[in-house]
Amino acid sequence: MTDATAPVDRRFPVAAGIFFGLGLGGFFDGIVLHQVLQWHHMVSSHYPPDSVDNLRRNTLWDGLFHSTTYVFVVVGLILLWRSAHRRHLYWSNKLLVATMLIGLGAFNLVEGLINHQILGIHHVNETAPREHWLAWDIGFLVWGAAMLIGGLALLARGRRDETRSR
Repeated sequence: MTDATAPVDRRFPVAAGIFFGLGLGGFFDGIVLHQVLQWHHMVSSHYPPDSVDNLRRNTLWDGLFHSTTYVFVVVGLILLWRSAHRRHLYWSNKLLVATMLIGLGAFNLVEGLINHQILGIHHVNETAPREHWLAWDIGFLVWGAAMLIGGLALLARGRRDETRSR
C-alpha cells in the first residue's frame, strides 16, 4: 500500500485537547488564584508571602509553574496543528470541549492531590481561616473530578458521533 492509498486516520486528536486543558487549568489557577485573588502562591505554605524575600521566592516558583502551563498549551497546539495539517481532520467542538475538560479536571486533581494534600506546599485559599483550608482544597478536588467526569462522558458521546460520521 502506498502513502496515497493508505487509510487516513481522521479521528480528533484527543491528546491535543487534554494538553490544552492542562495548560488552561494551570493558567486559570495561576492567574486567578495566585495573582488576582492572591489566595496562595506555589510555595506559600512553606514561605508565607510576609516578607520581600518570601514573596520573591513565591514569585519565582509561580513563574516556573506558569512556564510549565505554557509548555502544555504549546504541546497541545503542536499536536492539533500536526493532526490537522497532515489530513482532513474530523472536527468536533464537542470533542474539543470534552478533551479540554479532561485536561482541566486532571490538572485540578493532580495539582490538588500533590501540591495541596501530599506536599502541602500551598492550599487553595490561604486567606481563609486556617480551619477552612481543607474545605477549599476538597472543593477544588470535587470541581476537578466533576470536570474530568463530565469531559469523559462528553468524549464518549463525541466519539460515537465521530464514528457515525465516517
